[in-house]
Amino acid sequence: MGKGLLVFQSDFGISDGAVSAMYGVAHSVDPEIKIYDITHQIPQFNIWEASYRLLQTAQYWPDGTVFISVVDPGVGSDRKAVVAKTVNDQYVVTPDNGTLTHIKRYYGIAEVREIDESINRLPNSGESHTFHGRDIFAYTGARLASGIITFEEVGPSLKVSDIVELNLKESTIEDDVITGIIDIVDNPFGNLWTNVRRSQFKRLAKHYGDAFEVTLSTDNRKIYQSIMTYGRSFADLRVGEPLLYINSLDNVGIAINQGSFANAYHVGTGTNWEVSIRKAPKIVYI
Repeated sequence: MGKGLLVFQSDFGISDGAVSAMYGVAHSVDPEIKIYDITHQIPQFNIWEASYRLLQTAQYWPDGTVFISVVDPGVGSDRKAVVAKTVNDQYVVTPDNGTLTHIKRYYGIAEVREIDESINRLPNSGESHTFHGRDIFAYTGARLASGIITFEEVGPSLKVSDIVELNLKESTIEDDVITGIIDIVDNPFGNLWTNVRRSQFKRLAKHYGDAFEVTLSTDNRKIYQSIMTYGRSFADLRVGEPLLYINSLDNVGIAINQGSFANAYHVGTGTNWEVSIRKAPKIVYI
């Protein structure tokens, strides 16, 4: 493996020196290594969002890119530290805590190796058990991206089928009603990104301007129900109007033009946030 790119994401924020420390470790391994970020604003301990952001991003980076994802509420426990090799020869360095879920399901993982900390750990950090982002993940990722170690030298091989996965739901369509979940909030805009695929939605949506009844619920409680328009873009609706649209991942999004849908209705994400979409009934005036 030649020189690769190093791409970080975490829930550390940027208000202290944690992210800078990881950069410093990477540059101590190779001063010429190129470092980039997905985000360091993952909500704290939110493994689901870490998993989704990797899926959102990885497909647009070249072969050989090394991603380091550190959302690690189990740091210091017996959870494994791993490197996954995707089917497109990219690498994800992360805790084995569910962060690889979306990449495995929708992108593909070819191999997984557990990090051998006796070799791949920042020197003189063995007594520290709370900052594996710096001491293990950044150090191992930088060594891999710079070509100091090969993937095989990361550590022993694991079965791909054994990695920890979060519960996922597929969107379904029955009796002209599509049911899915809210995968993620498109921050900072507050749009809702669903797991409803464009190809599925197009079975109901024939034209821009079609009206749909959209219902959002969580834990069997209805949070929102209203009629909204299917728009090509936000400009198709007046400011403040809700709309359905196709997002950059080719799934259905829900938005308020120039407003935050998530904030307006206090919407969360994950498998317990359900969305249903059906063609709005035609109203006949007599």
